[in-house]
Amino acid sequence: MKYIDELDIKGKKVLCRFDFNVPLDENLNITDDRRIKEALPTINHALDEKAKVIIISHLGRPKGKVVDTLSLKPVAKRLERLLKQEVIMAADCIGDEVVNLIQDMNPGSVLLLENLRFHPGETTNDDEFAKKLADLADIYVDDAFGNAHRSHASNVGITKFAKESCAGFLMKKELNYFNKAMENPSRPLVAIVGGSKVSDKLKVLINLIKKVDKMIIGGGMAFTFLKSMGYEVGKSLVDDQLLGEAGEIMEQAKKAGVKLYLPVDCIVAERMDDKAETKSVPVQEINPNWLGLDIGPATIKLFEEVLRDASTIVWNGPMGVFEMDRFSRGTFAMAHIVASLHALSIVGGGDTDVAIHRTGESDNISYISTGGGAFLQLTEGKVLPAIEALN
Repeated sequence: MKYIDELDIKGKKVLCRFDFNVPLDENLNITDDRRIKEALPTINHALDEKAKVIIISHLGRPKGKVVDTLSLKPVAKRLERLLKQEVIMAADCIGDEVVNLIQDMNPGSVLLLENLRFHPGETTNDDEFAKKLADLADIYVDDAFGNAHRSHASNVGITKFAKESCAGFLMKKELNYFNKAMENPSRPLVAIVGGSKVSDKLKVLINLIKKVDKMIIGGGMAFTFLKSMGYEVGKSLVDDQLLGEAGEIMEQAKKAGVKLYLPVDCIVAERMDDKAETKSVPVQEINPNWLGLDIGPATIKLFEEVLRDASTIVWNGPMGVFEMDRFSRGTFAMAHIVASLHALSIVGGGDTDVAIHRTGESDNISYISTGGGAFLQLTEGKVLPAIEALN
């Protein structure tokens, strides 16, 4: 796999696949432009080389139809501001109009093509659609890590037809940080795994046990582990079909010499509601009619102690229902703790990075991944389809 700085792109037509799937409010204003900012090093390198920069991306899930509210026009506007130059916007991503616009481009200019997913061929990885995209340029650059776990036309199929293919700087950064953390870490390596369901993270947990020194499990998924140990967890979220697997993971951790930590207390309520009465109780004392929605103060202290000597920390998934103020303290406390340590800290997954941005600790985390699903699949030990295609 080559990177963009290893190819001669001077004056050439360069087709760049980014992940500009950014959140929009009801007025179609971008509420978080981090994914656009992360693409700037690759774009600026191409502009410095006086390349014609043609950008492709998806936005949302239009399911192969044109949906006006999922147009990339707001992205074009934001890119203009960030690049401080004009960004031409095409009405489609293939076809004669696009070919003519590319022909008329000056070296060092930028053209943004319309949402790839307006065409059904994108998500079905259709060869004909992939070839039409590849034919637009001399060089194809994949810098969409957030989409690397998908087998789509614009990141997998296209590599069969592109004259030359390579990865961009964001892809390089993502893979380098991941390898630092998982393949060649400074130890102790501690994994923090949260989120709601064990089913979403089962393969991640099994793979991590082979690699980490300690593992912290929080969030809704902790209750499956607690129930498998015979605790009363009330109406807390539980993957009942996976109680056996939870017990097996704890057994595997013990055999591998991995210390596994679960909450010792939690914040419980009668219902998942910001106005509900809450209590902090030890995990042995959960009322059968209540449910756990966050880790408690003793657990925060325990987890802080576990993390104190960490050299590398990998974190995926919140510690509770942090979207509600009452159940956000555990996740926010963990963000402050991780940010205050002198460890290499890597955070992946949409929910976790939102929580970290809300605490204002983003700059104190070594690396926040731009890809939730892609980060998870790497953590499972899988090869990402887009990386495989580039290789």
